[in-house]
Amino acid sequence: MKAVIPAAGLGTRFLPIAKAVPKEMLPLGDKPVIHYVVAEAAAAGFDEILIILSKGKECIMQYFTPNPDLESHLEAAGKQAALEEVRRVSAMARIEYAYQEKMRGLGDAVKIGREFIGDDPVFAVLLGDTVMQHSSPLDRMASAWKTLSKPSVCLEPCPEERVSRYGVAGGREIGEGLFDLTELVEKPAVSKAPRLESRNGSPLPYHAFAARYLFTPEIFDCLENTPAGFAGEIQLTDAMEQLRQKTGMLGVTWPGKRLDIGSPAGLIEAAQALGI
Repeated sequence: MKAVIPAAGLGTRFLPIAKAVPKEMLPLGDKPVIHYVVAEAAAAGFDEILIILSKGKECIMQYFTPNPDLESHLEAAGKQAALEEVRRVSAMARIEYAYQEKMRGLGDAVKIGREFIGDDPVFAVLLGDTVMQHSSPLDRMASAWKTLSKPSVCLEPCPEERVSRYGVAGGREIGEGLFDLTELVEKPAVSKAPRLESRNGSPLPYHAFAARYLFTPEIFDCLENTPAGFAGEIQLTDAMEQLRQKTGMLGVTWPGKRLDIGSPAGLIEAAQALGI
């Protein structure tokens, strides 16, 4: 199965270091952030991956590309453990790359994957600056697809004071941790934010998108029909709402936790959470 990992953002909250080191390449222990994202996708069976880059982020490509000179040096030096670790990085998945020439939002980045996905019936999108703690939701999302043949988005509870920062979902519970979604809104005011409901109709806490998506190729037509909004960006949430109206969409919760590496504080918190 295939996955798209958008990693083209400018990382402005990490300046000045982001001028030289992409935020996706900042270390969590002895591995960069994006290593964990690729490993998560591959472990869930999404081992054909397209990483969306912007100019200046070629070190991401270098990280996953085999380096015969380094491997020969490690082998000659008898550093077998290091050699095996380096080779494992390159063997995790079959990775291709494409460039987002202008920063026109997450929706535009996903749209670049159209040719790569081709006629595949479903594909995953994983944000390149978000790591999952404890477990990945991808297995649960893939299982829901096999049962109900609907695209899905991973959801997590969102404090009321942060609702206006994220995409937020409304819908009705149809199974354990599974929701039939009725509304998707990008960065709503709390007064207009949708809510999930339990099977008995009781309102649940606000739930925001949690950086993992499972789409059908219809999302690409929806993205083509989504006009650019604020700052000329194409909002993925707007295209998702179109897709929901066409095919339906599921919300999936899971027992893990999303670790957002979008800021220096988030990187520190993630390292502490992972114990590294």
